Amino acid sequence: MGRPREDSEAETKGKEVEVTNFFKIMKHKDGKYHAQPDKGFKIVPATLLVIVLCGFSFYLGGIFCSEKNKLEGKTVQDVSKAVPSPKEPAVNPLQIKSGAFPECSIDYQDYTPCTDPRRWKKYGVHRLTFLERHCPPVFERKECLVPPPDGYKPPIRWPKSRDECWYRNVPYDWINKQKSNQNWLRKQGDKFLFPGGGTMFPKGVGAYVDLMQELIPEMRDGTVRTAIDTGCGVASWGGDLLDRGILTVSLAPRDNHEAQVQFALERGIPAILGVISTQRLPFPSNSFDMAHCSRCLIPWAEFGGIYLLEVHRILRLGGFWVLSGPPVNYENRWRGWNTTVEEQKSYYEKLQDLLTSMCFKLYAKKDDIAVWQKSSDNSCYDKLAEPDAYPAKCDESLEPDSAWYTPLRPCVVVPKPKLKKSALESLPKWPERLQVAPERISDVPGGSGSALKHDDNKWKVRAKHYKTLLPAIGTDKIRNVMDMNTVYGGFATALIDDPLWVMNVVSSYAANSLPVVYDRGLIGTYHDWCEAVSTYPRTYDLLHLDGLFTSESHRCDMRYVLLEMDRILRPKGYALMRESSYFVDAITTIAKGLRWGCRKEDTEYGVEKEKLLVCQKKLWYSSNSSSG
Repeated sequence: MGRPREDSEAETKGKEVEVTNFFKIMKHKDGKYHAQPDKGFKIVPATLLVIVLCGFSFYLGGIFCSEKNKLEGKTVQDVSKAVPSPKEPAVNPLQIKSGAFPECSIDYQDYTPCTDPRRWKKYGVHRLTFLERHCPPVFERKECLVPPPDGYKPPIRWPKSRDECWYRNVPYDWINKQKSNQNWLRKQGDKFLFPGGGTMFPKGVGAYVDLMQELIPEMRDGTVRTAIDTGCGVASWGGDLLDRGILTVSLAPRDNHEAQVQFALERGIPAILGVISTQRLPFPSNSFDMAHCSRCLIPWAEFGGIYLLEVHRILRLGGFWVLSGPPVNYENRWRGWNTTVEEQKSYYEKLQDLLTSMCFKLYAKKDDIAVWQKSSDNSCYDKLAEPDAYPAKCDESLEPDSAWYTPLRPCVVVPKPKLKKSALESLPKWPERLQVAPERISDVPGGSGSALKHDDNKWKVRAKHYKTLLPAIGTDKIRNVMDMNTVYGGFATALIDDPLWVMNVVSSYAANSLPVVYDRGLIGTYHDWCEAVSTYPRTYDLLHLDGLFTSESHRCDMRYVLLEMDRILRPKGYALMRESSYFVDAITTIAKGLRWGCRKEDTEYGVEKEKLLVCQKKLWYSSNSSSG
């Protein structure tokens, strides 16, 4: 993943940290917080040490009694319980100054900081480099609240949202006008309707997927669980697969289609902004069971097949790559593609040669759909080491899972021999695979089957407690969920039977546990929380974090992280934050400036060293909006 970098003065300026001379907070591998002696404490004469410790204990006792009397004398509205814990060492909480954030101007209603069209002219057009992540430097960050569009209202709830959304929430007519003949979506009154059409499925996405399942029986029996749709349109393919037990990451850049990913998320379908260009996609190797491209206009055979090589990297051994559109079925389709039959035949043969050289085999083909399967045969990959092999085998120094600002390379990432047990045909079928410890868990420090079982049991208890504090979890009020710093996907696993999906985020600076998440049949992405997320504003109903500020506050500005959370959180959506007591008051102060309503709650075990913050974002309109 990303290489650690030194903290800049801008990142650390303004942090007011109060730490006692004797104690500091550390987070252990078991996820618990403990007070630890300061490593800078020097040895002093025994007599002096005894005197100091006695005086310090007397001082702490006075503080404790004073605070206890204060709590008994008044009611704190946003705390459900005040549980004194005299056995726990006292830790002074982080204190910061309060302050309200200003509103961004209304033209920032769909602001995506790292894929901002206002900045595109700074970057090259070669291989669409300008569509990749280019985050603004610290001094150019917008520290303001992104307003909703004029007339915005809470999204239509799932599953009705799959077929319709409010026009004012995503007020863009470009797709409606340009794709009206393809039935992607249709404006009707105050709504957009999604009939399930698409460029390559004029009979509807259901009929299209039915044909695909005829070609790939593994889509019916739980073998195929995770998929990625490159150039996803409005994500109708991924939406249809949800009812078939397949969880899809729909991927599209922010381009002149305006809001493909925003439409997808508004509908309640998993999606992120992204493009295969010069950088790897933010996923580990050998993750997806299936990859799909329905006339996504990616030049697969160009640039030495570099885009296909990236699909090969993220596709699981035995996984399927599905292509519909040019040049498949060129014999009957070439007239509609503004080309000649000879050109399309040549392109198809070039594509087939490239796929064969990357150890893909043609699996099935019918009408407009062709399916290739990534080989699990080691003998094929052994041939890539030969001097005249093209594309060549990647140097072993290139980490297969490095995927955060990692340049694409024109070489084949050869799967490690032990990944044979992670091949599609070797994994348990869904949903059994969710409960089985994957082979790759041994690559995670401290990872094991017993560690996974312990993590799952822990999250079952936590999720049950969360639902008592936030009854909306498990109802149609919460559909799009992000777990901002997962380990094994335990939170998502605990909610697997609820009508929601979870985007599991693993920090680019944390231990690489994302392969385990995918091997279990869940989805997720790498991310650095010092930067903005690759999504539109107002796209998540619930953001969950577990000790994120404890682990990342030394690198990332807490204000900026919370401001980014506000940007991607839907109005009336929730943030559920589990943090050290050291950070809770500071988070509450910043959240107040975001116009959030928060309350502090005990964890399921009622310990003082860790608390829960349950926050809700208010629905407000720009002061320049007629809806205000």
